[in-house]
Order: sequence, then structure tokens, then C-alpha cells
Amino acid sequence: MKKLIASCFLLVTCQLHAAQVVDSTYQPKNTIMTFSKDTAPNVLIDAAHFNFHTMDNRYQPFSKVLKSDGYSVSQNTKPFTLENLAKTDILVIANALNEKNSKNWDLPNFSAFTRAEIEAVFNWVKQGGSLFLIADHMPFPKAAEDLAAIFGFQFTNGYVEELDNRDQIFSLEKGNLLPHPLLQGIEGKASVSSIKAFTGQALLAPPKAKPLIVFGKRSFNLMPEKSWQFPDGVPEIDAEGWLQGATLELHKGRIAVFGEAAMFTAQISGQGSDTMNMGLKAKGAEQNEQFLLNIMHWLSRKI
Repeated sequence: MKKLIASCFLLVTCQLHAAQVVDSTYQPKNTIMTFSKDTAPNVLIDAAHFNFHTMDNRYQPFSKVLKSDGYSVSQNTKPFTLENLAKTDILVIANALNEKNSKNWDLPNFSAFTRAEIEAVFNWVKQGGSLFLIADHMPFPKAAEDLAAIFGFQFTNGYVEELDNRDQIFSLEKGNLLPHPLLQGIEGKASVSSIKAFTGQALLAPPKAKPLIVFGKRSFNLMPEKSWQFPDGVPEIDAEGWLQGATLELHKGRIAVFGEAAMFTAQISGQGSDTMNMGLKAKGAEQNEQFLLNIMHWLSRKI
């Protein structure tokens, strides 16, 4: 029965995700720049790995929010090497894919990165770089699994569902948004007490990580063979206590890892009269923009 309820819910979600397009009209609420031209951190948003979210498409609102705060934002079109990352302060990787899965999300899913790239990113973080790694629902977790694993994170290549939190509202009051320095923000900026997510995956973090978003009872990952198809008997993993967001400090570097991408951008999903706002303009997501800024401030060592 639990699987049937979740499957029905996810199939409706699938229909809404099917015609998912960027909301190019989105304008950030933020009007106060943290950084000047001389102090702006260099942010590189990956577009070299068949990413579903890039700064000139579905992460255009993400990029606008960062620019509203003074960040210098550019797009990555090259393989990851220490040389190519040398002038980058923050690397953003959102929903990367292997070319084999760029048009087919069904199993098998493959890594988006070569071993050489994974080692380059790992060493770059150790030397002081900041990584913002985002991998949504299947097939994105599998594509980023090896990169996440080198930092101690475990991804699940499925679709998370929490029966007692269908709206995916995470708040300090409910106890599923956990206390973290970045929630307090920096002086002159707002704190965050509640955010909204949109499906995604559940993940596990290494012992030294600091969890941010946690799933409660009756939470699980459905693990289908085919994208957005949930037949009877589809495998599931109990996700109670698992996470959708966490941070980690490693040597001189910092890492923020999230199992959901839509919360950080603005999209319109569905068709005709059956459309809805996803992300920054959705009801319940009023603090998501500030949450994104606070994550960036933490990665920038302002927090």
C-alpha cells in the first residue's frame, strides 16, 4: 500500500516535471551585494558534462541570484583539471550526466566524470576550493556517485518520498531542517528557518559532515529500472534519517552536497492549464533564495 501511494504521487510529479522549463522572468529579491567587483569570488557553473541544469538554461535564475550578491559567475566547458580550476573559488556541479544517459535516463546509468577529473576536484578542494555538488533523482545520483564517494558521501539512484511530508517543507520548527551556522546568515542578511524541496534523492554523509536536511519516518527511496516508472515490486530503500543536504570541511576546502536541484532555481512545470511554479517562486519556498545565498556565503567563508 505504501508503494502504491508513493507511486501514484510520483507519477503525478512526473507529469509536472515532464514539461519543466526555466522561468526566465525570475528576478532575485536580494538587492544588497555582499561583494564588490574587487572582492567577488569566482564561481564556475559546470556545463561540460551534459548537465541538466546550466547557467544559460534551467539554472539561469540560480546564476541571477549569485550575481545579485556580487559573485563573478561563468560557465565551465572543459574537463576538470587542477589547471582549469586554478582560478575558481567555488565550483557548482548540478545534475551532470554521462553522454550515454543524456537522452535516455533508464538503467544502466554511468558516471559523468573520469577518474582523473574526480581526483582533480578532490585535490582542488583539499587545497582550498569550495564545491557545491547537486544531484537530483535518478539518473543524476549515479552520474555523480563516484565524485560524491571520494568525499565520503553515498548517493541513492532513485526517487525519495516522505509520506508524512508530501509538500517537502523542511523547517527548524518541524526539526527536519537542522541547526547550522549558515542558517543564521551574515550580518545584514536574513536568517533561514524554512525551505521547500521538490522530490530528489536521499543521501548519506560521512561522520564529519554537518547535516542540514533530514527525512523523517515513512521516508523511502524508490529505485526503478526505468525513469519515472514505478511498477509493482519496484525496489525501495528505507530513508528515515537520511539526508537531502549536508556540508563538509575537508583540509582547506569546503563542500556543500544536496540531493535536489529545483529548490535553487525557478522553473515552470506542466502544460496548458496544469502548470505550477517549481523552486524559488513556489508557495512554501519563500526563503529558498536566502538559503541559496547563505550556502554560497558559507562556501565563500563569510560564515
